[in-house]
Amino acid sequence: MGIELEENTEQPTNQGIGIDIGIKELAVCSDKNIYKNINKTAKVRKLKKKKRRLQRRVSKKYSKNKKGECYCKTRNIVKSEKKVLKITHRLTNIRHNYLHQTTSEIVSRKPKFIVLEDLNVKGMMKNRHLAKDVWEQCFYEFYRQMKYKCRWNNIEFVTADRYYPSSKLCSCCGYIKKDLKLSERIYICPQCHNTIDRDYQASVNLMRYGLAV
Repeated sequence: MGIELEENTEQPTNQGIGIDIGIKELAVCSDKNIYKNINKTAKVRKLKKKKRRLQRRVSKKYSKNKKGECYCKTRNIVKSEKKVLKITHRLTNIRHNYLHQTTSEIVSRKPKFIVLEDLNVKGMMKNRHLAKDVWEQCFYEFYRQMKYKCRWNNIEFVTADRYYPSSKLCSCCGYIKKDLKLSERIYICPQCHNTIDRDYQASVNLMRYGLAV
């Protein structure tokens, strides 16, 4: 079912926002607003633990009912699999709902533009240490929601180039620290000695990227 709404003609006048999305925090904004990683909350961790327990139980039931090379699927296994599926759907709904709340709150501040980095998610997924965390953060869904909500509210949506050094670029003097490691959460500039959180600095650099564009 569709509904008709009047076209929004209001033009936002507030300062643009750069957003650095990551694994430690979902989003760090250039206006100093930080949105936590929902997967680190007690509620989600409890559900994930329950899901792992059920998956192990299903796996053991399959092993017990193995006949030769084939696995026998009993009614109890089907019931357990439905429980696993139900928890999976619940986790997905919690994550997507949180993304809607976050993107709506950012857009409600009515910035002139919003800048997001074009992340190489496929490349990040190849790293076995990061793959699960990247998948759980739903970067693509965040990007998709932000894009259409910007369009609805007449906010310019800017995608920063994938190779723009948002984290490596000093926000004070413009020095690029090429050897910056992922484990370095605090950026210390060897040239001007600027000390700043790397994620916040990335968001500030993205905001300036939007201004330049």
